[in-house]
Formats: sequence, C-alpha cells, structure tokens
Amino acid sequence: MKRVLKFLGGLVLVVVVLLGGGFVWAKSAAASRLGKTYTPHKVDFPIPFPLTEAEIEALRAEKVAATPVPDPALVDPAAPTPDPLAGVDLAAVAQERAAERGKHLVLARYACVECHGADFGGGTMIDDPAIGTLLGPNLTTGKGGVTATYTAGDWDRIVRHGVKPDGHPAPMPSVDFFRMSDRELSDIVTYIRTLPPVDKTVGPVSLGPVGTVLVATGELLLSAEELPDHAAPHQAEPPDPSAVAAFGEHLAQPCTGCHRPDFSGGPVPGGDPSWPPAANLTPGPDGLAGWTMEDFERAMLEAKSKSGVALRPPMDGIRPYAAAMKAEERAALWTYLSALPAKADGT
Repeated sequence: MKRVLKFLGGLVLVVVVLLGGGFVWAKSAAASRLGKTYTPHKVDFPIPFPLTEAEIEALRAEKVAATPVPDPALVDPAAPTPDPLAGVDLAAVAQERAAERGKHLVLARYACVECHGADFGGGTMIDDPAIGTLLGPNLTTGKGGVTATYTAGDWDRIVRHGVKPDGHPAPMPSVDFFRMSDRELSDIVTYIRTLPPVDKTVGPVSLGPVGTVLVATGELLLSAEELPDHAAPHQAEPPDPSAVAAFGEHLAQPCTGCHRPDFSGGPVPGGDPSWPPAANLTPGPDGLAGWTMEDFERAMLEAKSKSGVALRPPMDGIRPYAAAMKAEERAALWTYLSALPAKADGT
C-alpha cells in the first residue's frame, strides 16, 4: 500500500509540475503577445468635418425660403443683396450635424455602448475570475477619461486598427470597424465629445488563468494581429445611400467579426463558449434560403427567426440597434446579403 501511495503521490507531483510549467509558459507567451508593438499608417482628418459646398448652398436655400419677401417699394435696387448666411456660424452648424450623425451611428450601427457604457464612462466587457477582467475605458472628458489628448490619428489607430497610442495591441474589435470611413469616425468622436464628462477611472486588463492560456494560444483574438494590412487606406466618406449595394456592403462590415468576412457563419471567434455558432447569412440552403425582406425585418426588429423562434445570445440584443436604424439602412443591408453567393456553413 505504501508503494502505491508513494507512486500516486509521485504521479500527482509530476502532473502539478507539468501544469505549473505549462502555466509559466502561458504567462510568458501571453506577455510576449501583448507586448508586441504595431505601427499603423498615419492619417489625419478634421473633427468635425466642415460643411461641404453642397451643404452650404442647401443651408442658404433654407434661409432664403424662411425669409419673408420684402415689399419691393421698400427695397433699394442699388443696395447689395444681403447674404442669407450672414451671421450664421457655419462651424457650429457643422458640429451640430456631425454630432447628430455620430449619435445615430452609435445607436444604430456601432455598438460602442456595449463595452464603454451608455454614458461612455466605461463598461464591462468581461468580468470572470477564470478569464479575467476586461473593461471598456472611459472615453469622456471627465477624470479617468483616456481620450483627452487623442488626435485623429490616435482615434484611427485604436478604433480601426486595435492599436493603443503606445503601439501595443488593444482588446478593441477593430476588425469590425476597419472599413469605417474617416467621416463616420469623425462624427462618432464629435458626438462623444458632446457628452457630459464622467469621472471614473477604469482599471487595466487583468487576465485570469484561463484568459492567460487563451491569449497565449491565440484563442483570444487581437485585431492588431488579425488585420492583414495596417497601411491600407480608409474611405474618406461612406457610400451614398442611393448606391444601395455598396451602401449595404458598408453597413454589413461590423457583422463580419461574428459572421465571418464571407458571412458563412460558424463559431464566434473569441466569443462566449455558451453562444451558438453565428448564423450563415448567405442565401443558400445552409443560410437564408427562402427568407424575404419581411423575415429579415422580423429577425432584426423582433429578434425572431423566420419560424418565429427567439434568437439566442448575442443576437437577442439586436432589437434596439435595428430599431434605431433607418428603414433605408435595413433595406440596403438586406439587399446586399440577399445578393451574396450561397456558402456552406463556416466556409
């Protein structure tokens, strides 16, 4: 019996040593991966975008239409015609319009509040003892906010490339946002800067044992590594909604992080293990064959499938975003998806 116990004790010791050695390797590998630096391209764009000539002329026409027609007998024909935009602060108008567009983008298209909180003062992405603590930082101008000194280039790196100002990778799902245009990013920043300051200091990333192993083995994805070309240019402006197919493709890009670049679905990379595989959104037999625009609308607005079954996490949270979308946006998105080539699941 003593020999058996001695053997078992030795076996346990070996297992403990192996596990300990494996975890030491995981910590080292995770630190190495998170310690890499990346150098994306340098870009600059205005925040906010100024009014275009077309917008200025449209504003001038609005002012003319709203101005009462004077009595011709009281008008001096030799006097110069007054500019209807005299005294109008065009920069303030541009700021107001950009903030409105940015609010729409945040509420309808880019789910920023899921990580940064409804007030953008910081939110919880992951809080699990085994995986770790991953908090969305405070983006406001309050104490603890991290963006007070951000330039347009800094916003580009963190949002569209997943790279912090110091060059290290950030847990930002930038794969979903890489195709965001300069103007859209500028609009979102303009909107965030109009929000009340929130005094809140958000802690750094803290990995638990499982999270350490996931990072070490590459199972927890980093956009800085995923993006193939950090030098690729971005569009200055998003596609015009009148170009329905191009506009729909643009709208669909934030979906690629879960549904894959070809929209064939499959297990969500880096997602919660309890989540079901992302649905195949192509019009083939494995996907949305037989679906109509009405079915798509139900899925978006009611979080129900064609057969009426409730969608499961994370898609059960789609309703507030879909409801905030314009009807033309949902229609363009469906037009694009329904025209894709059919794919088998997860290809």
